[in-house]
Amino acid sequence: QAPRGLSADEKKSKMLEIFRETKEFYQLKELEKLGPKMKGIVSQSVKEVLQELVDDNLVQMDKIGAGNFYWAFPAQEGAALMAKIDEVKKDIDRLTARGKEIEGLMEQERQTRPASEERTKALQQYRQLRHEKDKLQREKAALLQCDAAQVEHKRRGAVLAHEAAERWTGTTPSFGSNDHS
Repeated sequence: QAPRGLSADEKKSKMLEIFRETKEFYQLKELEKLGPKMKGIVSQSVKEVLQELVDDNLVQMDKIGAGNFYWAFPAQEGAALMAKIDEVKKDIDRLTARGKEIEGLMEQERQTRPASEERTKALQQYRQLRHEKDKLQREKAALLQCDAAQVEHKRRGAVLAHEAAERWTGTTPSFGSNDHS
């Protein structure tokens, strides 16, 4: 069985290990050499993996002169995680507030449409008519399958298939004729 390549997450993890183990900064060319040697990351994928790590704020990158330098310090990973936690907490607060706002709007709508026998009957009739509409649409689709043009198309296909069978078998059966010569 041939060895399988590393998954994207495995590559990212192994690339981070290079930074954690060495506690150094690198240029892309250096990482393209170290990736395969130290962690089995194919050199062609190093740049892509590195960019993903930079995008995830797990690796820092800075342009110094003509070169880009990459590094990752342990404290930065913790700071990135804390920033992510703060972001998630803000999202939770925002979504909770939005949920309460929607609940308030729903309650307002309920009060403008109080439950009554007339409303209940109207809703029941609406559901029944909607169900009937769906049923009729299914019937219509079934009837379209029996459309005259479709039947003619299938009949022509059968005739062509029959003619092809005659050509291949070299027989010429007669349909409906009593001529058996």
